[in-house]
Amino acid sequence: MTRADSATRAPQPMALEGLKVLELGQLIAGPFATKLLGEFGADVIKIEPPGTGDPLRRWRVMRGDTSLWWHVQTRNKRSVSLDLKSEQGQDIVKRLVAEADIVVENFSPGRLEKWGLGWEALSAINPALIMVRISGYGQTGPYRDLPGFGVIGEAMGGLRYLSGHPGESSVRVGVSIGDSLSALYGVIGALLALQERQRSGKGQYIDVALYESVFAMMESLIPEYDGAGVIREPSGSALPGITPSNAYRCADGTEVLIAGNGDSIFKRLMQAIGRDDLAADPNLEHNDGRSAQAARIDTAINDWTRERKRADVLETLEAARVPCGRPYNAKDIVEDPHYAARRMLETITTDDGNELKVPAVLPRLSRTPGRIGGGGPRLGAHTQDVLDELGIDRDTQARLREAGILYEDSQPGTTS
Repeated sequence: MTRADSATRAPQPMALEGLKVLELGQLIAGPFATKLLGEFGADVIKIEPPGTGDPLRRWRVMRGDTSLWWHVQTRNKRSVSLDLKSEQGQDIVKRLVAEADIVVENFSPGRLEKWGLGWEALSAINPALIMVRISGYGQTGPYRDLPGFGVIGEAMGGLRYLSGHPGESSVRVGVSIGDSLSALYGVIGALLALQERQRSGKGQYIDVALYESVFAMMESLIPEYDGAGVIREPSGSALPGITPSNAYRCADGTEVLIAGNGDSIFKRLMQAIGRDDLAADPNLEHNDGRSAQAARIDTAINDWTRERKRADVLETLEAARVPCGRPYNAKDIVEDPHYAARRMLETITTDDGNELKVPAVLPRLSRTPGRIGGGGPRLGAHTQDVLDELGIDRDTQARLREAGILYEDSQPGTTS
């Protein structure tokens, strides 16, 4: 193929191109799942209530009247603003469902059923439909009707108990990890269901609970309790039973993270800090022996790091091929050459004409990578386009708009 042929070749279709996804929900878990699908080519139609839209539009740090987070969470989506509580709005959703491959929702269990939009109703319209349902406690069980945000799921799932230092209040992870994990499980479930649908031609629903998504990450928590009666306790910055893996203070008051828990890595670490005696100790040759003497090993490492600046510690350990690092803040990430070399930050232009750095798309596919089409859309920016595609005439749209059932913000740079 000549260079000219390559330049004129049609672009490679994206991995999920041709897939239609309908998002019913707001804030974090459901919208994060559809964000991932949209980044790989799915046509994501986001339904938002008229007037206010998704509350995330006004969460955390704002620029103008739009959350900066919005331009990550809602990129590559089309916004349709309609009233789901109205019969006319529900009819439009049903028409969209008839053409959809996947519906993602994160309302409280039973809410969509009250509107005639539950699984039974939607699957009757489209038997091939796949529905991802994300909630605090799942669609069944005695807690199903309790309100459940991510922090509650993180607590019930076991993570919050282990976060923090012994004897102190538990500490929340600084991001909504329960919501994000649930979104990932929702996407995995949807892709599994799509694969199975190729064989059966039938859809199904995926029931994701926030607490279960967190619980699934808890590694050996349950077998250690059931098999040995051990209740794992908070351990601060250490990783119990995996030694050494901890945070250590340096002479300049900074912190360094060292993971020397591999057998050969441990020996290199001890040699690098001048503790050949520990490197040669047969009782420390394997992890179980080291874990029994974790305090002794941590003391040796701390004694060494406290006499050196962090830059010197990192230089020495990197030369010894010992995994080490430092906690990064946002400024560190933006200025880091490896982030830049891996193109993990992209710059987009938002509707207000300003540029904004945002995280790149993951995972990385070699042949059909994902993409970012821009920032989050204005509220209802695509309402008319989507209704046109459904064959709803403009006069009907105008009447629905006058009745407050539809909304479309046509002013660039505004969100409500």
